[in-house]
Amino acid sequence: MNILESVNTPADVRALPADKLPALARQIREFLIENISRTGGHLASSLGAVELTLALHYCYDTPSDKIVWDVGHQAYPHKIITGRRGQFSTIRQHGGISGFPRISESPYDSFSVGHASTSISAALGMAIGRDILGEKHSVVAVIGDGSMSGGLAFEGLNNLGSSSTAMTVVLNDNEMSISRNVGALSRYFNRALTDKRYNKLKDYVWDLLSDRAVIGKGIRDIIRKVDNGIKHMIIPGKLFEDMGLRYFGPIDGHNLADMIEVFSSIKELSRGPALVHVVTKKGKGYRHAENNATKFHGVSKFTPETGVVIKPAAHVPTYSGVFGAAMVELGHTNPKLAAITAAMPDGTGLNDFRDAYPDRFFDVGIAEGHAVTFAAGLALKGLRPVVAIYSSFLQRAYDQIMQDVALDGINVVFCIDRAGLVGDDGPTHHGNFDVSYLNTVPGAVIMAPKGGKELRDMLFTAIGHEGGPVFIRYPRGNAPFGGGSAEFEAIEIASPMVVKQGKKAALLSLGDMYPDAQKACEMLSAQGVSAGLIDARFAKPLSIDFYKKLFSDYELVATLENNTLAGGFGSSVRALAAELNSHSQIITIGLPDKFIPHGDVAKLKAEIGLTPEDIAKRVLAGLRG
Repeated sequence: MNILESVNTPADVRALPADKLPALARQIREFLIENISRTGGHLASSLGAVELTLALHYCYDTPSDKIVWDVGHQAYPHKIITGRRGQFSTIRQHGGISGFPRISESPYDSFSVGHASTSISAALGMAIGRDILGEKHSVVAVIGDGSMSGGLAFEGLNNLGSSSTAMTVVLNDNEMSISRNVGALSRYFNRALTDKRYNKLKDYVWDLLSDRAVIGKGIRDIIRKVDNGIKHMIIPGKLFEDMGLRYFGPIDGHNLADMIEVFSSIKELSRGPALVHVVTKKGKGYRHAENNATKFHGVSKFTPETGVVIKPAAHVPTYSGVFGAAMVELGHTNPKLAAITAAMPDGTGLNDFRDAYPDRFFDVGIAEGHAVTFAAGLALKGLRPVVAIYSSFLQRAYDQIMQDVALDGINVVFCIDRAGLVGDDGPTHHGNFDVSYLNTVPGAVIMAPKGGKELRDMLFTAIGHEGGPVFIRYPRGNAPFGGGSAEFEAIEIASPMVVKQGKKAALLSLGDMYPDAQKACEMLSAQGVSAGLIDARFAKPLSIDFYKKLFSDYELVATLENNTLAGGFGSSVRALAAELNSHSQIITIGLPDKFIPHGDVAKLKAEIGLTPEDIAKRVLAGLRG
């Protein structure tokens, strides 16, 4: 019997006998593996959270009760049982459903997520808002152990623990294993702590021993000290207890009966903040994902039977690969070179550097702000730290960049991967704001390579630069125009490269827009327009001498960037032209001032008007007046 086909909402799950839920969990896993093998997506985390998802929706009356997922990598089972099973084959596809919870997509998605460590703060806001409005629903935040490394999670816990708000945090721990003894002991204590008779008796005795009575107060102090001493010895959640949360766990996150018992009891008690510690296996139920959870965390299409990822033959190295190889080479000759990443050694290409120079490699976890200030400290001791973080994640460290690095001109290199449109992960992961927010940093140098060879040279230049932070932004995907092991060459700061001279019009391309600019130039040539082609290389600073001559040579200058136009490269060029009293027409071409949905990058560019054809049309229209 296919139970899953009868489940269209969480109400359908709650209508099932509890003994049918394990079979439903198996069917959800089969459905996940079958579908994600065709589309790609975040598989391992979702496989590990199937029973947890069912237990939560079984015990809580969603969507009236609110479940707030952290990051959202683990929320695929949630999507499947909340009315999106029929659309699941479109997940992360252009025009399809998002790979993350989105408020606009479903009433069951209480909060739009994509970045880590946000769930506790958001859920606490909802819980206190509920209390102010006199409502009675439950609020649950689900956060992974990886996200607990983020400072925002502890800020939320600190605020939650100091409140009397009834709210539950579920800590989904997929790194710790549960031994039989710990599991049995924890089940015993959970039953005791959630037992209604026990809690009523405890409340009665506590109230009887009023603080106003000296004897009563003394007895309460003794009870509290004994209670704390026992918890220090046997309960792994004493930290949370000390922060003001009642701790339950660890609980086997694949045992539906245990989780249902605990969640039901906590919901009924509904007294103050609580934390439930569940332990799960990432990739649970699919051998290949269990054995290699990192590979199947965010996976492209694969063959379900073998777990082999289906990838086209790669003849061109990726930008991340070029960066990683260059770091290993430079680390060999520079013993002061250090690398820092925030839980992304694979994605940023730093695995080989980690293996070659373990004493100079630092993975600080999901803590981007700490990564930046930590790098400043290393730099002040004479090291040359390179911080590799995705563009959309670096947004979280803007204050540290400004105050802890730029203020005193400290020499830190930032390599910003996934700049520009990234595709399937959508607006929470597109890197379309970094040029704009870094433009405001005094003394910053912002570079963008058109290909692999230029990335190597920019990294070499940045490591040798004195006088403040240097930022190198590059996209996801293949790096054209060389890479490999070409000899490093320094680049003069603020110096664009004139690739082709033209007449009347010039295309000024920043970074990975260069191939599109090349094609647009060819199209313009076919229309009888000889357009100049310039590789800008630098978004900041801009060479006054170079741009003064550029504006005098061309009637029209079109800037091209894979960044929002608001405060971006084009706006800086336009401002400089105005400052120099130039009469050149400046056309800025880039990403619109809005959040861009998920989908194939080529399709998104066509939708936005950022194809070579669109660029050529804009230039022709400008020349015609």
